[in-house]
Amino acid sequence: MELLVALLKDKGPLTGKDIVHQTGMDVFKAWKTCLELECLESIIVGKRYLRLDAKVEEYARLSPSIMREFLNYTVIGHQSDHLKTVEKAGLLEEESAAISEHKINLAKDTVDRLFQDGNEFKRITDQVCFIIAGDVVFGMAHRELRPEVSTGELVRGSDLDIIAVSEDLPEDILNNLDSHLYREKYNLLMNPALKEELDYIVKDMSIVVEQLKFDEFKKMIAAKILNEGIYLAGSKAIFNKLKAMVAQNKIPQIIADLEKKAIIDRAEAERTLLLAEDEGDYEELMALFYTTEEKEEIF
Repeated sequence: MELLVALLKDKGPLTGKDIVHQTGMDVFKAWKTCLELECLESIIVGKRYLRLDAKVEEYARLSPSIMREFLNYTVIGHQSDHLKTVEKAGLLEEESAAISEHKINLAKDTVDRLFQDGNEFKRITDQVCFIIAGDVVFGMAHRELRPEVSTGELVRGSDLDIIAVSEDLPEDILNNLDSHLYREKYNLLMNPALKEELDYIVKDMSIVVEQLKFDEFKKMIAAKILNEGIYLAGSKAIFNKLKAMVAQNKIPQIIADLEKKAIIDRAEAERTLLLAEDEGDYEELMALFYTTEEKEEIF
């Protein structure tokens, strides 16, 4: 504890990740110590948002996890450095927003190439809509290096979750669209200047109708993504129709209710972790502290 206080007095406010790296402390112990020491203050930046997790009761939990929130989105400083802590927290929030904006623009550029002159998809702009979802729409994107699931290639942080929804397009065009996006996925991954992961799905409006029934886990995830997704390219008429369908199926209210539950569960998890006097039930405690799957699949 004395080492941590001395570090913050010497270096000024730090993120949770910086504290762990510079002290060598276990992440859980560092998080707990930072909250328990009255001479320290913690400022969490960004937004907590709902993530659906099959391993959690009623599927609802908040993202980022307690651990990732501490490492990447929390600034800790000595109380005597309050103004510096506030300033650093503001810069961290601006950085996340800037990363999110950059990734959204990169995704838009990727999709816009579909509709350039001479491209076979230019004539179908009114029959397909592209939306983007994931942490970028909450201004919570990051650039932490992590392995891409299928290849193990290191990618720069948050992936680009793109959903293409078509209406009355022939199957051969849909297959060509999928192939084009797959090539873009490969190029983004292998380009050493980018190293971005593109996660995408192409589906017809008829599939959306089924997914908005919200009656099984994969459909719930798909409906949540359509609810939070923002317009990227293509038909705005289809985008507006999608949002109207989402509202008609009361998905926003369902998501809001699940988020309320997740907020209550997060508060209870934090209390449990702070009150734990020993780590005898280590696996049980760590299940509250972080999740084994931070990546949200799209369907």
